Amino acid sequence: MKVIRCKDYEDMSRKAANIISAQVILKPDSKLGLATGTTPIGAYQQLIKWYEKGDVDFAEVSAYNLDEYCGLSHDNVQSYHYFMRDNFFDHINIDLANTHIPNGENLDAEAACAEYDALVKEAGYVDLQLLGIGRNGHIGFNEPDDVFSKGTHQVDLTESTIEANSRLFDRAEDVPRQAYTMGVQTIMHAKMILVAATGSDKAQAVHDMILGPVTPKVPASILQLHTNCVVVADEEALALV
Repeated sequence: MKVIRCKDYEDMSRKAANIISAQVILKPDSKLGLATGTTPIGAYQQLIKWYEKGDVDFAEVSAYNLDEYCGLSHDNVQSYHYFMRDNFFDHINIDLANTHIPNGENLDAEAACAEYDALVKEAGYVDLQLLGIGRNGHIGFNEPDDVFSKGTHQVDLTESTIEANSRLFDRAEDVPRQAYTMGVQTIMHAKMILVAATGSDKAQAVHDMILGPVTPKVPASILQLHTNCVVVADEEALALV
């Protein structure tokens, strides 16, 4: 695991975007695994600027997102379908037919998860997987558990995750309680994993991810076993490392 120490959120975002753009420049038809939440927004904004300057081209890129809330329509402003278009896809030249997100509208969890697993497997898994990390060490919506998850599955979100996500909703009770998420085993199939972290509230999780024991109680700790994992984090997130 390689750790890149950054000064602040802006520096972290720029360095994460550098790694993603290098991947696309070197392999124009890259398969990118993408994440939502507030952490990657700065990296997406930087990539949009470089696209507008003509420095990076997404025409041949395909994208596979980690997760989606259950029960939200694709055009719901709180859905991750909407988030990705609003924050990234609508501002670059990626073919929307090549963007993939678990189908939260399909309430048949078994069918929805099997469909997404088949899609990712058929693609040969992703070249680069972008991850954030939750305060409890979750990656995607893989919450602390007794075992590491395998394929895409439905999860009950923990209260800490619901609380963290509630800032994006008008009311805490509006936050969905379930989501579909790519499994840990699927994430580990990525050829490269890029973890972005910012803020003092992530410091303990980042410490446990990098230096703690490998345990499903801290899902991100399994990344220690990946052969090509890079962590870009600001000073506050790395305060305990």
